Amino acid sequence: MKPFLDKNFLLQSATAERLYHDYAAALPIIDYHCHLDPAQIAGNISFTNLTEIWLKGDHYKWRAMRANGVNEQYITGAKTDFEKFESWAATVPYTLRNPLYHWTHLELQRYFDVHDILSPKTAKAIYDDCTAKLQTPAYTVQNIITKMNVEVICTTDDPIDNLEYHQQIKQVNWNTKVYPAFRPDKAMNADDPKALNEYINKVEAVSNTSIGSYQDYLTALKKRHDYFAENGCTVSDHGLEQIYAEDYTEAEIAAIFNKIRYNVPVQAIEKLKFKSAMLYEFAIWDHEKNWVQQYHLGALRNNNERAYREIGPDTGYDSIGDFTQAQALSRFLNRLDSTNQLAKTILYNLNPSDNELFATMAGNYNDGTVAGKIQFGSAWWFLDQKDGMTKQINSLSSMGLLSKLVGMLTDSRSFLSYPRHEYFRRLLCNLLAEDIEKGELPADLEWTGKIVQDICYYNAKNYFTFK
Repeated sequence: MKPFLDKNFLLQSATAERLYHDYAAALPIIDYHCHLDPAQIAGNISFTNLTEIWLKGDHYKWRAMRANGVNEQYITGAKTDFEKFESWAATVPYTLRNPLYHWTHLELQRYFDVHDILSPKTAKAIYDDCTAKLQTPAYTVQNIITKMNVEVICTTDDPIDNLEYHQQIKQVNWNTKVYPAFRPDKAMNADDPKALNEYINKVEAVSNTSIGSYQDYLTALKKRHDYFAENGCTVSDHGLEQIYAEDYTEAEIAAIFNKIRYNVPVQAIEKLKFKSAMLYEFAIWDHEKNWVQQYHLGALRNNNERAYREIGPDTGYDSIGDFTQAQALSRFLNRLDSTNQLAKTILYNLNPSDNELFATMAGNYNDGTVAGKIQFGSAWWFLDQKDGMTKQINSLSSMGLLSKLVGMLTDSRSFLSYPRHEYFRRLLCNLLAEDIEKGELPADLEWTGKIVQDICYYNAKNYFTFK
């Protein structure tokens, strides 16, 4: 019986141990998509206690606590931070086989050198120990990031953001580079015309551009795209149910925009056309600047209307959706490729039944100009766990080139999420080692080790254009 979470965790053979420890473990992390708060990084803040850094905003843990019968007052409500932590500690023993069990104990080990199993019996001691450490200089946000050997962070930022915190971070003598990512989802959200109108007004103000037409709106947003580029941005990101790729004319979009501005009802097909037009324009700008564009597809968000009204979005009420992906994705990529304006692209899939679809779709638009130009991105959100990562790796291996994958990302709001990169690396090394042990790959650890290093670090370093 192997010990739980020892140095060879997830590594099931001597070959796997060598691949991980000799080739993967020490590599820096390039976290090219996350939701960390740049204000907290710029301020190099210290967290008051373990609950504040570990539980606040973590809807993965919130979902588990609700499933365990924990009252909302102990999750997002008015109970004290320690009472909330106690409720989490009481939930952890019931998360067996959920990835939270692994992540929880990985994070306690890697950040706090705590090797005890979290439970009601150990909760107070662990809370006090970790909280005390968080008060020391070693546990400021920047030092936590440094501790995890993070070389690059890309946050997720709205076009109207002034990027002041990224500018502040640039002035700091610090080895980690933090860049913004252009996330224009609100700019194209025709499903909520009232909110979109309010957003257009904000774009008008921040861009110092009078917006009286659709073309004015594009001009103003292009200014923001340019502004992001001036501040080091080289990536965009879109969180969508599916790609929008309806046929449209410029005259149609101009008329739809006027309807939105004057509060005239917009038909469902018009909303799709508007979103299709906006998405295409963003992609053209990305190509012009040699950015990498990322599409996170397949989430069905805010399912619980009562919870949405009471505590808002991003609180643990989203799920995997079953949207039709292939045809629209093909039309969208093909339109850009037909004029040679398809930027480097990463496609993230949330429904595992679509893994092969995404893997083969990416292969349709690789053109030999850039290795791995169109990526089937790593498993994300509900899938960034042992089974989901394994399935993504296997699908990509079977239908593309795993060797050109740009590796893992956290996609997280938590500064304690970086062990997910370690988790991915261990799984990758173990899968390759299994093939070697079975004679399905040659026992050339030097070459296989190089492939491991490429996937975990060097492919991303070469694919992105961070400066």
